[in-house]
Amino acid sequence: MFSMFTHDHMVEEKGEQDDQSTASAHAAVMVKEVLENLQPEVEGTYVDATLGMGWHAKALLKMIGQKGRLIGIDKDRRSLEMAKDNLKEYSHQCEFVHGHFCHLDQILKEKHIDRVNGVLLDLGISSFQLNNQARGFSFQHEGPLDMRINQDAALTAFDLINSLSEFEIAKILRDFGEERFYQRIARNIVKSRALSPIRTTKDLCEIILRSMPAGARRQKIHPATRSFQAFRIAVNHELEEIDVGLDKCMDLLKPSGRIVVLAFHSLEDRIVKQKFRLFANMGIAEILTKKPLRPTQKEIEQNSRARSARLRGVRRL
Repeated sequence: MFSMFTHDHMVEEKGEQDDQSTASAHAAVMVKEVLENLQPEVEGTYVDATLGMGWHAKALLKMIGQKGRLIGIDKDRRSLEMAKDNLKEYSHQCEFVHGHFCHLDQILKEKHIDRVNGVLLDLGISSFQLNNQARGFSFQHEGPLDMRINQDAALTAFDLINSLSEFEIAKILRDFGEERFYQRIARNIVKSRALSPIRTTKDLCEIILRSMPAGARRQKIHPATRSFQAFRIAVNHELEEIDVGLDKCMDLLKPSGRIVVLAFHSLEDRIVKQKFRLFANMGIAEILTKKPLRPTQKEIEQNSRARSARLRGVRRL
């Protein structure tokens, strides 16, 4: 589906500083609820399959004891380095892997691990990634249209936006962003790039705003939110990886092992809900959360990132 369009990716020196300044402000979401549903066992082997900066992992490591084992996986090399630093007191029992949980079978095979006691997936994008201008995730900061979580990946948002057909762009906006004005936005993207390539988050944001009627520009969330989400999901193949990855997580659980997932938008949560139902219908798992758990009002007040979080859990039979 995606054709290539080459350019010299812009890099901002400010990016490294942004990583450092926002890392400390980032807080793990729903830690208490995660641990209650994961029920970590002393000396167990666990996978934090979206390690981030390691804050959930730190809470988990405190419960599994010094003989417990943690495999921390992340697509973002920068996140992985920060997690190593944050978890240095537990380094003797942690292994850090640059990769994705949809390859969990290969990762565990290389570690000579057959089965694990539990897997945690936090599907959200972290504050330091959003706030790093050089990564191009946010319409709130001007930066290059990158949006790659894995910086080793070849394809960027710039490539998609400047090379896909109007139909393909509209489909991304509709399917991955649930954007009401997907046709208008796609049409204006194609018109704009015919004059000059769309290079920055500001350029894209302006096109999106121009595409919307005045009333839609005054909605509660920023009018560009859904479109930026859509392109990020497309660049990183996020939904396909969740679908494949959950199957592998279930296959690699020990009896009574658990998967806990934190989703942050309806598309992710829908896949998790359907996959857990499928496992239950197959008779291989028990759903732990009939409805998704939500953060407390107190946590939302302390950490606005938690507002959209939805937690689901499942136990292998």
